[in-house]
This record gives sequence, C-alpha cells and structure tokens, in this order.
Amino acid sequence: MKHVKKTSRTRVLTGGAVVAALALGGFGAYSASATGENTAAAPAAVVAAKADAKNKNTTRTTHLTVEAATKAAQATLDAAEKENQRVSVAVVDRNGNTIVTLRGDGAGPQSYESAVKKAFTAVSWNAPTSELAKRLAQAPNLKDIPGTLFLAGGAPVTAKGAPIAGIGVAGAPSGDLDEKFAQAGVASLGK
Repeated sequence: MKHVKKTSRTRVLTGGAVVAALALGGFGAYSASATGENTAAAPAAVVAAKADAKNKNTTRTTHLTVEAATKAAQATLDAAEKENQRVSVAVVDRNGNTIVTLRGDGAGPQSYESAVKKAFTAVSWNAPTSELAKRLAQAPNLKDIPGTLFLAGGAPVTAKGAPIAGIGVAGAPSGDLDEKFAQAGVASLGK
C-alpha cells in the first residue's frame, strides 16, 4: 500500500468539506422535519388525544384549585376566630401534598405540623380523624404510619364519593373544636 503525504492544506480542505456536508445534511433533515410537522402534526396530535381518552391504563382525578383550597382554609380560620380560637389550618391534595396553610394569629408552634398531619390522615382514609382515632383500639399500629396523626381535627373533602383533599386544624383546646372548624372549611366549598 502506497502512503500519500497529506499537507496541512489538504487536511483543512478535507475537514472543511466534511463540516459543510454535515451542515447541509443537518439543514436538509431539519427542513424535512419542519415541513412534516406543519402538515402532519395536527392530525397526529388529535389521534393521540383520542387514543389517550380511550386508554384503559390511565385514570383521571379531580383536584381542588389553589383558589378553592385557599377559600376553604380561610373559611376554616374564620370559623375558629369567631370562637376566639387560635389555630393553624392546612389543606392537602389527594396525594397528601400541601396546597395551602394558614397560621392564625397566636396559634401555637406545634399547630402547623399537626394541622398538616391531620389533613393528610383524613384524605388518606377518606374519613374524619375523630373516627380514625377510634380505630386505634382495634389497630394500634395505624399510628406508626409516617405523616399521620390520629387526633380529631381532620376532615376529608370528597367529589363523587372519592377523596380529593383533606383539611386539618390544630390548636384549639379540643380536637372536637378543631374538627368542627375543619368541617366549616369543607362546607364552604359547597357554596
């Protein structure tokens, strides 16, 4: 095999030709892609949307809006303030993620975390936490589930019978009062 000595000029010209070829090839692919997107993408998106609507492997869930969660939290806090109670309020979504919290003037430092846990507990079991606290006699290990608090003061928010949020209240002198205020928040969503 015969070796040909390449000069630096030959290398530069060869390299430049390769870069130009790649650039033109990329431009051609981009142009073809852009043209294809403009003409075929819309029908493909419609077909994909129809397929998703009929997909038996997915579900749809209902969630409170931030506006609705804030309205419920404020109604809860207002109900407590009417009775001169200093509480914290938490509203969580179906997955237990906090949507909004309000800490009333003078609420104790422990009330914030307790309100979140009560809301989480209520939505997790779709039941008021006062009812769940009664279940501890038959299943004492329930209290060991992380993030839960089995004290009265949490109320689930439902839509079509399914839990979509939880409202938790803490800070009043009794769990019964906390739960009464949480129920006022739930009731405000029906108005």
